[in-house]
Amino acid sequence: MSHFSEMTVRKGTRSVKWDLAEEIYNDPDVLPMWVADMDFKAPEAVINALTSRVEHGIFGYTMPDDALKSTIVNWLEQRHNWKTAKDWITYSPGVIPSLHMAVQSLTSKEDAILIQTPVYPPFYSVVKDHNRTLVTNPLVFKNESYSIDFDDFEAKIKDHKVKLFILCNPHNPVGRVWTREELVRMNNICLEHGVTVISDEIHSDLIYSEYKHVPIATLSKEASNNTVTCLSPTKTFNLAGLQASYLVTENEEIRTKLTAHFNKQGMFMLNTLGITALESAYQQGEEWLEELIETLEFNRNYVTERLHKETDALRVIPAEGTYLLWIDCRKLNLSQSDLKSFMQKQAKVGLNDGASFGEEGKSFMRMNIAAPRELIEKGVSRIIQAVEK
Repeated sequence: MSHFSEMTVRKGTRSVKWDLAEEIYNDPDVLPMWVADMDFKAPEAVINALTSRVEHGIFGYTMPDDALKSTIVNWLEQRHNWKTAKDWITYSPGVIPSLHMAVQSLTSKEDAILIQTPVYPPFYSVVKDHNRTLVTNPLVFKNESYSIDFDDFEAKIKDHKVKLFILCNPHNPVGRVWTREELVRMNNICLEHGVTVISDEIHSDLIYSEYKHVPIATLSKEASNNTVTCLSPTKTFNLAGLQASYLVTENEEIRTKLTAHFNKQGMFMLNTLGITALESAYQQGEEWLEELIETLEFNRNYVTERLHKETDALRVIPAEGTYLLWIDCRKLNLSQSDLKSFMQKQAKVGLNDGASFGEEGKSFMRMNIAAPRELIEKGVSRIIQAVEK
């Protein structure tokens, strides 16, 4: 597990998480535990594959071939028991561009799009930026857990004639891995009312041992035909800067619209090193991933136990997937701006502001726990000391 305990200096590498943090927080001592990338090196196999590709020395136009698609198809089958086909795959530089393309190619101006809040901030902008109508189905928070208000879900779809539902599974930031039963209910409502599902499943490989990820497209033939799934190895293997992502769509009509839109924007290839990283990660990264999940489970349990034992004011919402913890800070009785300031100035820890995930995120903060134990311990100790003061 040594590669998960090693502290690698990231400052000075143009890292958003570390170098931009200094600008944002205006304080070099703030510990960055915000942006969703990891402070772990990628798997050795990926680094070796990239090194050998770099040593070749020529970086001309590079085509993703059949072998690459086979690698993706194999990964989805062995990891998620999902039988896909090579021609269902469309490449993209990232999940956010994919969401923009899906909104533009599958809906028209003023069309209603449903999201479940609090949720990853780009879910709001991909709707609003294209003059679509944003409809929210707030998750129900009760007994330190989030669930879906299905009556509201269906009523909003009917009342607003919703065209598109953007699902986040596992959910960022609340950490839920939706159960098969929950997915079946959402899917049935969408099918009944003609709502296409865009499923962001970028965290689908990062699932804790007690839980299981179910791709919504695997529920039935109808579900598969009604779903566009956005995926990438970049969260799983810490490759976000290499921008290699893909969409899986069985429905040929939907896929044709998506592909045409990508082509219109001149997006029809992945970069050379992104291809190399994607292939080597999926072919040789599984053992590393199992160790990563163990490390994340330790970190999740460590943060939860210490915050619950040593403070009365902070509660960690049990995370079922992702390496992001959603922390309930309501008992601190601070306004949102005071809560942000408290974490940054008193605790000197850079967390994500809960309000950036929507109205329902107020009085919450999001913490990234994909870092060596030393950094996690330091961050948690700082928060506890600040709360004690």
